[in-house]
Amino acid sequence: MDIDRIAKRFGPLVERGPYDADRGGLRVLPGSPWPLGATWDGSGVNFALFSEHATAVDLCLFDSPQDEGESERIRLTERDGGIWHCYLPDVRPGQLYGYRVHGPWRPEEGQRFNAHKLLLDPYAMTLGRQPVWHDALFGYQVGHPDADLAPDERDSAPWAALGMVVDPAFTWGDDRPPRTPWERTVIYEVHPKGFTVRNPAIPDRLRGTYAGLATAPVIDYLRALGVTAIELLPVHHHLDQRYLEEKGLANYWGYDTLAYFAPDLRYASTRNPANAVREFKMMVRALHAADIEVILDVVYNHTAEGNHLGPTLSLRGIDNLSYYRTVPDNPRYYMDFTGTGNTLNAQHPRTLQLIMDSLRYWVNEMHVDGFRFDLASALARGLFEVDRLSAFFDIIMQDPVLSRVKLIAEPWDVGAGGYQVGNFPVGWVEWNGKYRDTVRRFWRGEFGSMSDVATRIAGSSDLYEASGRLPFASINFVTAHDGFTLRDLVSYDQKHNEANGEENRDGADDNESWNMGVEGETDDAGILTARRRRMRSLLTTLFVSQGVPMLLAGDELGRTQGGNNNGYCQDNEISWLDWRLEDWQIAQLDFTRRLIRLRQEQPVLGRRRFFQGRPIRGAEIADIAWFVPDGHEIDEPHWNEAWRRSFGLRLAGDAIAECDREGRPIVGDTLMILFNAWQDAVEFKLPRDARGRPWEVLLDTADVEPLPEGLKPPRRLRGHTYHLEGWSTAILRLVDERARNVRGHG
Repeated sequence: MDIDRIAKRFGPLVERGPYDADRGGLRVLPGSPWPLGATWDGSGVNFALFSEHATAVDLCLFDSPQDEGESERIRLTERDGGIWHCYLPDVRPGQLYGYRVHGPWRPEEGQRFNAHKLLLDPYAMTLGRQPVWHDALFGYQVGHPDADLAPDERDSAPWAALGMVVDPAFTWGDDRPPRTPWERTVIYEVHPKGFTVRNPAIPDRLRGTYAGLATAPVIDYLRALGVTAIELLPVHHHLDQRYLEEKGLANYWGYDTLAYFAPDLRYASTRNPANAVREFKMMVRALHAADIEVILDVVYNHTAEGNHLGPTLSLRGIDNLSYYRTVPDNPRYYMDFTGTGNTLNAQHPRTLQLIMDSLRYWVNEMHVDGFRFDLASALARGLFEVDRLSAFFDIIMQDPVLSRVKLIAEPWDVGAGGYQVGNFPVGWVEWNGKYRDTVRRFWRGEFGSMSDVATRIAGSSDLYEASGRLPFASINFVTAHDGFTLRDLVSYDQKHNEANGEENRDGADDNESWNMGVEGETDDAGILTARRRRMRSLLTTLFVSQGVPMLLAGDELGRTQGGNNNGYCQDNEISWLDWRLEDWQIAQLDFTRRLIRLRQEQPVLGRRRFFQGRPIRGAEIADIAWFVPDGHEIDEPHWNEAWRRSFGLRLAGDAIAECDREGRPIVGDTLMILFNAWQDAVEFKLPRDARGRPWEVLLDTADVEPLPEGLKPPRRLRGHTYHLEGWSTAILRLVDERARNVRGHG
């Protein structure tokens, strides 16, 4: 085989192209259409960009972030299947670059090409420079009477984002994903900056960074708390909206993605963008070593480019019609199922490939363990309807990489028919918004909520069982980043978002919250006692419910945002965790630790199967039973009594009907869980055991300062009546001295 044939077959690895005198000796070879992006192979860099409708593409190289214009502009002459590509054997990692894409400017037809605008590679693995707001970033003339129809011919290069070529090499050592089973997973939703930025145990230079999350104080805290996974708010590099910057605010949550492959530079402890990738990997490696999984909150439903009046930063200028969903009969405008101005066109194969390539990159190269998909219904839409059998779900479930990681859907978007709780396919779990709302209503003392809350505590079988899904399909949560914190949920009737600069018009108005008579902070000892008891009862309900519990970072400390239920723009003390704790907050932290430990020790609280309501495998009692305080089992008339706010739940430890990984039947304790969402105390008559075994108290939320586990044994009851204070929950265990397997799920 001669050298020409070798070069034709293997391309840039062996081809020795001519020097181009006009480019100062920079060699340009044909390269390959795969992989997309800028790929360092150890000898040079392959550049590949998809644009179906472009007429020409220029690759622009920059020598430094301070450059206002490119040092090299290379016309890409190779095109395969809409992918423009070249190979530069003289380029190395650290090279800054962007693209200029030529094509028609016809906004009324959805074509928004403007080669005056420097564009960020959608596959850039890190940003060598962040964008700076300027009118030149817009493809049209801002303020022109024809709005977005008149093209802007100013060069955007001085203000545009730049990609940087990355060397992906990293020593992972013996890193292995923890692969915690869903039924034993406890998720901790955390902001990558806000969790550590005020923590005095972390070195100053590492606070608010990926490296800060990998420090010993953080990992020790997470392990002591008992969580098995952290769910990071978006770490894909995002854009701070112009209107926020003009008000001195920032896009703190990060839900406006600019680069789907690049870890956000804001959370790196180093100024070198290339080190941000390495630092993120070091964080994952450290958390894995502590058996903690890393789940990313990802935003593939829209981008930071906004509606037709937004800037031209990347996808819009590369190929607007391919990447975005435009209105079919008026493609000047975007279909918006996200409330942000645009929706990614997941129906287009190359856009779908972008999403899939990004997901696989974060699993294969960054070693993350799963994803929570923001507004996932938007990804499942056909023309207008949400389609649970869409190509997006089919491809993920058939993918050998992605089908093995944790997949969490936020099962709604803002479009018509977008609320799809319970409708995602097997293999997916969902944020259960019905769980959140029902539990909140019950603990605010709302009439008629007992039946609904019982369904949610038992695993929401009405949502998941008929489709063959299991209890862990439900991600149970009471609070999340979006909305009140747990402390604010019991302290405010109304939102207080004035700091957001929108005259308190933003954020949800219906929060299912109750302030117990005083809005906000108070010195009233009685109100404070009741609020803190309700917080503990809400947490207890969360951790005794079947499904996967998710805890909002800081709720275990009683964190407050001062009634702000939409802190998306508050990158400051409103949103950051304050680690200066009062005594009651330390007590709440200890209480939460005990709760999580109790859940992990009691297999009946994390079942893989739904309850049957009958004795299983020769057990003495039904696997689940419900009681009114007078000791009778709840029947249909009781469920229909709207005034009831107190009930008991018995879970049979010898009727789990599941085996551990060695095939042994799982046998745990039989628990009695009592709920009283009423201000007055209730006397509960406990069910008698056929063998006369007594009950003992594991936990009671009326205890003001519960003692750490191990300081004294559980309190054994002498009789069969339990006094439960108002707004309280108690967990009791049937004492059984027999040897049993209480390790749970193997």
